Amino acid sequence: MTELKAIPGAGLRPAHYPHLSQCPPSTVQWFEVVSENYMDSKGRPRQTLHQFRRDYPIAMHGVGMSLASAEGVNVEYLQRLKTLADEIDPFIVSDHLCWTGLGNKNIHDLLPFPHTTESKSVVLNNIDKAQTVLKRPIAIENVSTYLTFSESEETEWDFLVDISRKSGAKILFDLNNVYVSSQNHGFDPQEYIDAIPTELIAQIHLAGFTDMGDFLFDTHSKPVYEPVWKLFSSVIKRAPSVPFMMEWDGDIPEFPILEEEVQKALNLWQKYHRNNHETL
Repeated sequence: MTELKAIPGAGLRPAHYPHLSQCPPSTVQWFEVVSENYMDSKGRPRQTLHQFRRDYPIAMHGVGMSLASAEGVNVEYLQRLKTLADEIDPFIVSDHLCWTGLGNKNIHDLLPFPHTTESKSVVLNNIDKAQTVLKRPIAIENVSTYLTFSESEETEWDFLVDISRKSGAKILFDLNNVYVSSQNHGFDPQEYIDAIPTELIAQIHLAGFTDMGDFLFDTHSKPVYEPVWKLFSSVIKRAPSVPFMMEWDGDIPEFPILEEEVQKALNLWQKYHRNNHETL
């Protein structure tokens, strides 16, 4: 595995393949890929990923592990994911703290669940199975949510920290998701930020949301908003060694525009740790 220290990254998207294939100098020094876009292909997508892997460290980020599913994680899915991870040697394999469907039905959404003792047992069992099959630790991401459950016995942040400590899985801390959920549900996002021990954070996600009027929607289709930058500053002051990256999945701009957002993140990091910056 490649060990990174405070290095800026971005999501790898096909729209940027032509630009990146020329290996231009860039602020972006590593890329995160959506695992499912490559794990079921032996053709051009997989070949392209191997080409990028020769030039950049890669993180694999999934959307289908369904770690909160009462039916358990799909072992066949995990085996296919392991095959890809063994080929690519990512520095992080991650997925979301959510469930995504039942049986063979995947609704392609990241669904919330109540934070109860029973749910915790389900998640811990699923993470254990995933890490056993993959033969590596994973990172779990907090998701944006649009409803809460009266059955919940603890806050999302306390649940997340307890899961991380008991499972050995680190946290992929999505700061846009923290802010979106805080505005949708009326809690203080700084309270969430302060509750996450920095030693549990393996990676940071930044992205932009869409204001729908009655709620915020996690679309990854905008630049990062100022409240999210403030949360990033709060985290990065305490966590100088955590890799951070920009996600942009809708209305994808030209790569230089994405790179500008990554540069903003790096500028904020350097504000607090200018003398410690390490590059590959």
